[in-house]
Amino acid sequence: MRILIVDDDPLVCQSLQLLLNKENDFTVLGVVSNGQEAVQYCEDVQPELILMDIQMPVLNGIESTKVIKRKWPNIQIMMLTTFQDERNIRLALKAGAQGYLLKSTSIDHMAEQIRALKSGSTVLASDVFQTLMRPDQEIFKGLTERETEIVELVVEGLSNKEIATQLFLSEGTVRNVLSIILDKLELRDRTQLAIHYWQRKNHP
Repeated sequence: MRILIVDDDPLVCQSLQLLLNKENDFTVLGVVSNGQEAVQYCEDVQPELILMDIQMPVLNGIESTKVIKRKWPNIQIMMLTTFQDERNIRLALKAGAQGYLLKSTSIDHMAEQIRALKSGSTVLASDVFQTLMRPDQEIFKGLTERETEIVELVVEGLSNKEIATQLFLSEGTVRNVLSIILDKLELRDRTQLAIHYWQRKNHP
């Protein structure tokens, strides 16, 4: 997996580059210090995944995420930050980030979460998830109990296979139910479903 690190702290960049390059399936292509440089880097060399800080000079991580996802929607973005307030989490996910981890995350766990994100899961640190915990049940108006249960597991970052295992269903059944949920809520995909969940939770 080809990774770009975007952070204005040289020590963070150096540590991440050294540790992630030790993973057999990771290659850190480069390191840049702000969002504008990240956009320019993507113009020249398109990474598969970006580890993106939020607070940076010139162009912050949320604004650069919007630009990158608009221009290169296939590039996956994992926010890696010290901020775990609801506002930054919501803005980052709305901008198009598929993951949100804290810098306190161990490198082993970070590597696992990067792989999970690459496989299609929405990834949130447990502390981040707790910040956004338990929306108003009005969000799920019109959904069955089983559909609501599947939504909650999707939001926790579980894959269809993991949901199927946990609920003793076939993977095909989970896919079908998820398709019904998206139709009912008029949403396009899993990421939009997660954003819908958190937006309604914070603005019931």
